[in-house]
Amino acid sequence: MKGTRHSEEQIIAILKQGEAGLSTADLCRQHNITEQTYYRWKAKYGGMDSSEAKKLKQLEDENRKLKHVVADLTLDNRALKDVLSKNW
Repeated sequence: MKGTRHSEEQIIAILKQGEAGLSTADLCRQHNITEQTYYRWKAKYGGMDSSEAKKLKQLEDENRKLKHVVADLTLDNRALKDVLSKNW
């Protein structure tokens, strides 16, 4: 997946400019983003402060790590069940 050129703080600043009354087309042209990107950011970060965005990023990272741990444990569990079922 392609990384972003903008940090969460920059995204929130762009969204606040849009809330201040700047038109979407001008805003997108000024920051060299598409309208689709703007509306996706608005859906994800709309109404947030930068501290809330940092916390969201931290929670998403923690969730990703926990999902990885669950996947590893599930694989171990299945492997042990297969071994036990073959011995009987």
